[in-house]
Amino acid sequence: MTQKKILIPVFLFLSLLLSFPALAAQAPAKVKTIPKQPLHAKEADSTYKIGAGDVLAIQVWREPSLSGQFTVRPDGKITFPLLNDIRAEGLTPLELKSSLEKRLSKFISSPLVTVGVQEVNSKNIYVLGKVNTPGKYPLTTETTVLQAIAEAGGLAEWAEGDDIVILRKENGKQVKIEFDYDDVSKGKHLEQNITLKPGDTIVVP
Repeated sequence: MTQKKILIPVFLFLSLLLSFPALAAQAPAKVKTIPKQPLHAKEADSTYKIGAGDVLAIQVWREPSLSGQFTVRPDGKITFPLLNDIRAEGLTPLELKSSLEKRLSKFISSPLVTVGVQEVNSKNIYVLGKVNTPGKYPLTTETTVLQAIAEAGGLAEWAEGDDIVILRKENGKQVKIEFDYDDVSKGKHLEQNITLKPGDTIVVP
């Protein structure tokens, strides 16, 4: 009796072991796959307003003939395939994206569009004089005088930080705004650290 009790479980174990490869072949393991998503170009800051002269990178997923670079004309419009002239000036990239998707839906099922600003040519400031990197800088976000000077590499040697001026056009006339770098950098007269507007010129003597 003892031998029979031992042999029966062993026989069952061997039977299951031999049948395992067949069961494995009948029920292959499922591999979870992740569907590929479209690649999007990085979209510009959501608060940036597109202006004339800006170069836009527009991509329509799976529609290469509709994708490319588009320059905003002086009248504020771009010429887009299928849609002809579309207003872009004054819109954010996300607003233009929504406009294009709505219009393209008449021709394409569920169009997916991305809009990025390739070149900012409509909104610039100028930092001139004794800074380490003078020149023209795009104004894509709110920027103060102190930030603009930092972006231009900071004051150069022998710069007169207490005699900086910002030149701005208001109502067709050029006005001069004084800025004391030495005071502002020390936390004094912070009202001088104004937010710059497109076309402003910072002059560092």
